[in-house]
Amino acid sequence: MTQEELFKKLIAHSKEYGFIFPSSEIYDGLSAVYDYGQMGVELKNNIKKYWWDAMTKLHENIVGIDAAIFMHPKTWEASGHVSAFNDPLIDNRDSKKRYRADVLIEDWLAKQDEKIEKEVEKARKRFGESFDEKMFRETNPRVKEHQAKRDLMHDRMAKALNDNDLNELRQIILDCEIACPISGTRNWTEVRQFNLMFETKIGSVAEGANTIYLRPETAQGIFVNFLNVQKTGRMKIPFGIAQIGKAFRNEIVARQFIFRMREFEQMEMQFFVRPGEELNWFKQWKATRMSWHRALGFGDDKYRFHDHDKLAHYANAATDIEFEFPFGFKEVEGIHSRTDFDLSQHQKYSGRKMQYFDPETGESYVPYVIETSIGVDRMVLQVLSAAFTEEKLENGEERVVLRIPAPIAPVKVAVLPLVKKDGLPEIAREIINSLKFDHNVQYDEKDSIGKRYRRQDAIGTPLCVTVDHQTLEDKTVTIRHRDTMEQHRVAIAELPAIVESEVSLRKLFAKLV
Repeated sequence: MTQEELFKKLIAHSKEYGFIFPSSEIYDGLSAVYDYGQMGVELKNNIKKYWWDAMTKLHENIVGIDAAIFMHPKTWEASGHVSAFNDPLIDNRDSKKRYRADVLIEDWLAKQDEKIEKEVEKARKRFGESFDEKMFRETNPRVKEHQAKRDLMHDRMAKALNDNDLNELRQIILDCEIACPISGTRNWTEVRQFNLMFETKIGSVAEGANTIYLRPETAQGIFVNFLNVQKTGRMKIPFGIAQIGKAFRNEIVARQFIFRMREFEQMEMQFFVRPGEELNWFKQWKATRMSWHRALGFGDDKYRFHDHDKLAHYANAATDIEFEFPFGFKEVEGIHSRTDFDLSQHQKYSGRKMQYFDPETGESYVPYVIETSIGVDRMVLQVLSAAFTEEKLENGEERVVLRIPAPIAPVKVAVLPLVKKDGLPEIAREIINSLKFDHNVQYDEKDSIGKRYRRQDAIGTPLCVTVDHQTLEDKTVTIRHRDTMEQHRVAIAELPAIVESEVSLRKLFAKLV
């Protein structure tokens, strides 16, 4: 099965089991907009709690806010979004489809990497244990040819992006002989810039209404509240402000399910530091955020850092944490050293001093900022992609299981009476009542116990508790573990402690401190 086929199965599974639905589906949907179903919203909320608590509970100097979506329009002039928040777009004249020029080139570069890896794997099989990968990469003519071409185009793209050279971007697409995936032709238009912000009006009458924007990021809400938080919270540098909230971008090339959407949610933290110390903090936050991802247990090799070829106008260092999705390594989190750009710009445009008086140095200065910004929706897709597993069991049966880490699973425990009589449902309800104040618990009595186990596997429930006739005799139940399918008897009285030890966020936090 190809990765593309696997991804299609994942999308179908997400809808079938109540994770993600196309928005307004009864009206044929809305492109690149999705709704979270009953399972999806639980997973999403658990991911947000894992992030929020890791930020605000594990760090004494980080606090949270919730800023409004609507902001004064001067905010976006100060931030540079009005003049510079653009994507380089190109159209194929035959298919009438629109693409981001830089993404077309990045996809071509990824294909060159795949060609190189195929050559390496073929050689590894041919030479066995005696294979010297480093020497092979340095000496094999085909690998050297692919690598040289790839590096040349990569350097050209990086320079074109930094120089905002749209003609060069188009020329790279032509030189790489990149064809439209739909039409198969190379009949491209010129590359042009497209601003991604949504405009709307605020005011009681159309004539007097003012143009404002749906925020394209949540960070500016933190920056304009810097002084409010610092003074009311008596915060001392270094300190951070965290926020979770919706953002909106008019993505013309929205694709890959919930990976790139027009309405999405961000988890951002802006960390304010002394000028000159920002790059040391940048390194620390890189390590801290990578640990947060790897604590989920999907495999360290599934993650990598990707340093930016083109730095944003506000940054002096930037990297992405990328995860290996079924469609390749893609960004899930950005870590940026934003210098003092944002606070200085808001100081300039508002006329208000955005400075911090440092009691240790006796100086006043505009702090520098380290940003960590993570897409909630991409995290949901990351978890679903990593967790989705099709298994063939020893008895010949097949099962689909979501191996979601227990602390963020939508449903923590399913309580299942073996039959719908003899007092077993009543005992099952008593068990649910003892657990439901601390955990999301589900009751299911329909179909055979095997089918019920399969349903819980499909939504990622880590524990199933079965109430049977032995329960009537000794007040014990069978507890089944999702990943191993192992079962053993435990006393009902022990269930709260067992469940807590399996599904508590403490299991993840212990890996971070």
